[in-house]
Amino acid sequence: MTERAPLGVAVIGTGRMGADHARRIHEVTSGARVAAVADVDAERAKAVAARVGGCTVHTDPVAAMEADGVDAVLIASPGPAHEAALLAAFARDLPVLCEKPLTPDAASALRVLEAEQRLGHRRVQVGFMRRYDPEYARLKTLLATGQLGRALMLHNRHRNVASAPSFTSSMLVTDSVAHEADATRWLLGHEITAVTVLRPTPSAGAPDGLQDPQFVVFETDGGALSDVEIFVNCGFGYQVQAELVCERGTARIGDGHALVTHMAGRWGGTIAQDWTERFETAYDREIQTWVDATRRGEVTGPSVWDGYAAAAVCEAGVRALHDGGRVAVELVDRPALYA
Repeated sequence: MTERAPLGVAVIGTGRMGADHARRIHEVTSGARVAAVADVDAERAKAVAARVGGCTVHTDPVAAMEADGVDAVLIASPGPAHEAALLAAFARDLPVLCEKPLTPDAASALRVLEAEQRLGHRRVQVGFMRRYDPEYARLKTLLATGQLGRALMLHNRHRNVASAPSFTSSMLVTDSVAHEADATRWLLGHEITAVTVLRPTPSAGAPDGLQDPQFVVFETDGGALSDVEIFVNCGFGYQVQAELVCERGTARIGDGHALVTHMAGRWGGTIAQDWTERFETAYDREIQTWVDATRRGEVTGPSVWDGYAAAAVCEAGVRALHDGGRVAVELVDRPALYA
């Protein structure tokens, strides 16, 4: 029996995320190789290509998709560029892993959803990597057993050491809380119907003009509440934690107690400093799952519908942040393709 050729992947966008995914495909993932890279910054693309070897370099995403040996596309470019790249991949019927956000707003996400429906089959897995994190997966499995009873509340904490200079108050919702929006929908199996954003006094560690922290409350169509403390300038580490409160018990993840030391009259451990450390395993599993499914001719994982729903939730969240009050989430009817 002849060995199957590895899946040739075009990596679109070679910034921090795209470069890390190219490294992952080259060093960690089995059954795949980087066949092409593309970035508007040619030198950055060349640097990534030099590290992985054996791939072509492009400044145009379409040229990368059409390069020899490309079987699938990984989109890791900035969110505003995603729609055009996704539509180009659809035109070539190429399977796609698209980093979140699917697109930056609900209207463009809906256009992508409608375009994929016209294909008549799924082509996209959206990069909500928390679904592949071992702790989140165990929480999902535990809830599904019914041992805890019906979910009542989900408490989420999302903290970063410091925000990037370009970070805005709205981006706390669109770039950070977007993960909790998907995690809430996935864990509970509910759609989010309304968003409220409360604004405590900004931390002294936040840049001038940045509303940080924020406290976000999701209402769901299953009657559960999910809250998110988002604090992107906490100063001490990167933490993602969740506690599920149910009728007959609770379950909590993200405490980071894998290693606790006792020495010199002190006890303690370490706190991850960024998302690449905290979710390394999740990213590894996400990419491997995508490659394996693609080689089988299947599309699994978070769908375009999930990307669209998260965009709609974040859009409502930004309105709630700036206008105050409770803002309803508006969704179209869920198409059969994503049932």
